[in-house]
Amino acid sequence: MDLLLLSNSTNYGSVMFSHAAEAFTEVTAGDTVTFIPYALADWDDYADRVSEAFATLDIEVVSAHRSPAPDRAILEADVVMMGGGNTFRLLDSLSDLGVIDGLSRRVRDGDTRYMGASAGTNVACPTIRTTNDMPICLPPTFSALGLVPFQINLHYFDADPASTFMGESREERIAEFLEENECPVLAMYEGSWLRVQGDTAAVTGPARLFDDSGVEAFADGVDVSRLLDFTPTFDRGRRPRPGLRADA
Repeated sequence: MDLLLLSNSTNYGSVMFSHAAEAFTEVTAGDTVTFIPYALADWDDYADRVSEAFATLDIEVVSAHRSPAPDRAILEADVVMMGGGNTFRLLDSLSDLGVIDGLSRRVRDGDTRYMGASAGTNVACPTIRTTNDMPICLPPTFSALGLVPFQINLHYFDADPASTFMGESREERIAEFLEENECPVLAMYEGSWLRVQGDTAAVTGPARLFDDSGVEAFADGVDVSRLLDFTPTFDRGRRPRPGLRADA
């Protein structure tokens, strides 16, 4: 299995994909990339911008939405690039196309190399429960491709201790996820990415790992291969039931 999972597609003040140029070139290895634009509403504009960005890296791109059979285009691709945008819309689109199981199987079998950014990284997880996005539509399930057995949170940032904002910090929201689910969450700051090759996984750039034991911070890259052996458990939270005491 060969994965390149980015926190974001564009760093502030930079050109799209330029911060991970070497990684993109390594994964594509001269093959044409099939781009999947369904996380945004304007597929043509998105595909054009991605094609232009990859052209600067000498990478050829075709967009699945321009194929007469986009499902076949995705399932027959040597390399896919799953674009960012709204994670709920992306998962709903993949579900409507009926490609989730087939794409997951092809990537796991090594027939398709998978690249994603932001929402495209979210759908590589077991579920999309750690996305930052608003549920603007309702996919039939939160279950996603499951290419890695842990969750990822993208565009991570630390709370400003001087801020007067009273809403939950990103760290607090991840803690809420862990109250309900036994599954590590790899939080990647902007500019970071995860590379999975076979049974190895490594982060480039800063990240934090949240699990039941606490929080581990990585300043600039770390091997996280151990996470590939994890078996997640979801929906373990307590719920009130008729006739059951609150402290039971």
